[in-house]
Amino acid sequence: MTQAFSRVRFVMVNPSHPGNVGSAARAIKTMGFSELVLVAPKFPDVTSQPEAVALASGALDVLENARIYDSLEEALAPVTMAFALTARVRDLGPPPCDIRQAADLACAHLAETAEGVAAIVLGTERAGLTNAQIALCHRICHIPANPEYSSLNVAQALQLAAWELRYALLVDQGAALLPVSTAQEPSRGAEPASSEAVQAFLAHWEEALIGVQFLDPAHPKKLMPRMRHLFSRPALSRDEVDMLRGVCTAMLATARRNGGAKK
Repeated sequence: MTQAFSRVRFVMVNPSHPGNVGSAARAIKTMGFSELVLVAPKFPDVTSQPEAVALASGALDVLENARIYDSLEEALAPVTMAFALTARVRDLGPPPCDIRQAADLACAHLAETAEGVAAIVLGTERAGLTNAQIALCHRICHIPANPEYSSLNVAQALQLAAWELRYALLVDQGAALLPVSTAQEPSRGAEPASSEAVQAFLAHWEEALIGVQFLDPAHPKKLMPRMRHLFSRPALSRDEVDMLRGVCTAMLATARRNGGAKK
């Protein structure tokens, strides 16, 4: 986990469902983050509740290390850029943006400010964030979900926010976005076949086509030039050439059994 990832915190205000807290811990960890903050949870022991522990599923370290504060002001004390995640339009308050824009803004802020801390703030399932809580944040952000059904579970919303932040940070750092292969060395068979190997296959292929009487050598027309064009399109690998040579051998063997090819 890079240093920038450690300067992002996810703040859940007044969480009432232990399962959501556990799911939030899991969502954070899967995206490479570690700091979960709870503000005045309904259950003081929420991080040890059975449902929270069960849904954390491998992210118990994040759950057990969650910070708990009495107020949002305390939770945001070290934060230098906070985003209030809400689905409701507000007449007053910080300027709005979508979650992808928020991730880009947070990423730029963390890059420009060595001691900066970014936060995503989420409210309760029932009521979301109050206007007073939103006023403590620097920006309002929303997830552009289906307008006809935009209801997202708090943990689901947090997962999407964590993903967008991860993506923005990885792109900014030039990190790989695809999973790293666990193979120690690439297979030689996956390497591109040499021109010599491809030409030998084509000669074998022509022999096999004649053997099964698909190609009439007396009247070849444009069959082989077309075949050569066909097999020159992709970059055949060694394994693929070997496989096709096996097909040729089988075709010739069949033709010989049926008396269609000379030995």
